[in-house]
Parts: sequence; C-alpha cells; structure tokens
Amino acid sequence: MAIASRSHPARLGTGVAARGAAGGRRHGIPGMIAPAMPTSPSLIDHYRAFARYNERFNRQLYDVVAELGDDERSRDLGAFFGSVDRTLHHILQADRIWLSRFRTAGFDFPALEEAELEYGVQGLAPGSTPAFDTLRRERVALDQVIVAWIEDLDDEVLGATLRYTNMAGTTREHALWIAISHLFNHQTHHRGQVTTLLKQLGRDVGVTDFLVFALG
Repeated sequence: MAIASRSHPARLGTGVAARGAAGGRRHGIPGMIAPAMPTSPSLIDHYRAFARYNERFNRQLYDVVAELGDDERSRDLGAFFGSVDRTLHHILQADRIWLSRFRTAGFDFPALEEAELEYGVQGLAPGSTPAFDTLRRERVALDQVIVAWIEDLDDEVLGATLRYTNMAGTTREHALWIAISHLFNHQTHHRGQVTTLLKQLGRDVGVTDFLVFALG
C-alpha cells in the first residue's frame, strides 16, 4: 500500500459541520453521539461522529418513509432521481460503490470483508428499485458496516493514496480521507433531497441538524 505524504491537517479545530434545518415536529432524538469528543478532534473523531449520525438519522428518516404508501414512495416528484425510493436507493448504491473501492485498494479493512458491496457498476441511475422492506434492511446492515469500518481507520491510512477507476473510465488518485469525506457529504446531500420530497408528501422528518444529534 502506497503511503502518501500527509495531505490533511492533524487537527480540524473546534468547528463541526451541521446540516439540515431544525424545527418542525421533533422526532425522538437519540442520546449524544459525540459525548467524549475532544476539543480539537482528529479526522477519525469526525468520521466516527458522522457515521453514528448517518446511522441514527437514517433510522429516523426510514421510519417516516415507512408511513408512505408504495405509490407515494415511487412517485416522481421532480428530484434528481425522481422519487423517494429511487433517491434512497441511489444513496445506498453509492455508499456500496465507495466502500468497494476502499475494500479493493489494498487497505486492511476487516469490517468490509463480508459486507455486501457493489463492484464494476457502470452507472448510478437506479434501474429496478428494491421493495422498501428490502431497501430498509440493506440500509440498516450497511450503516452498521460503516460504523464498524471507521474503527479500522488510523491516521496513517487516512493519508494513504487511494487509486481507482471511476464510472467514466478515468483513473483517479488522491488521499483516502478526501473520498471518505465525500462519502459522508454525498449522503447528507441526497438525504436533504429526500426530506424535501417528504415535505411535498405531507410528512415532516423532524430535526436534521448534526449538532442536535451530536449533543443529544
């Protein structure tokens, strides 16, 4: 495994990114996800908190989506991927693709060894979207994998070089931490689209702020 020179700061300071709009119906917010985070957290501390936020907010989101009928979940409401179920499927598929790149890049990631990932995908537009119960079960399983996988990381591997070929056939090479940050940012981006679609369908997912989840 090639180790690149450190291309990220050892510490990120005290700021923690937040996403979403607080307000509306407050669903039950789980306990603190970053109770012992140091004043100046490392990247791994951030990823650990984001992985837990991802897992818990996905549970909250899917609970609301479960209230919809199949016709509502599959209705094209004009989002980039059209509907609630197609957008959720896209997030799941993209997560699996990125994790497969990490899994096959020569890193030692035991948590990914038995995970259900996707290899050789040529496009991200979902074809046949799984039934909601299947999608939900697969989301829960993958979120548990992500939480466990973060514990496989260390500062050395975050600075290591990730090499892969994207779906356009372009070979890319950059520090692993950039791709991990993209993974979590991508989830947040498309979950925001889902919350808008749910609002159009008369459902309120409640508080989405990372800060609220982190502090309990």
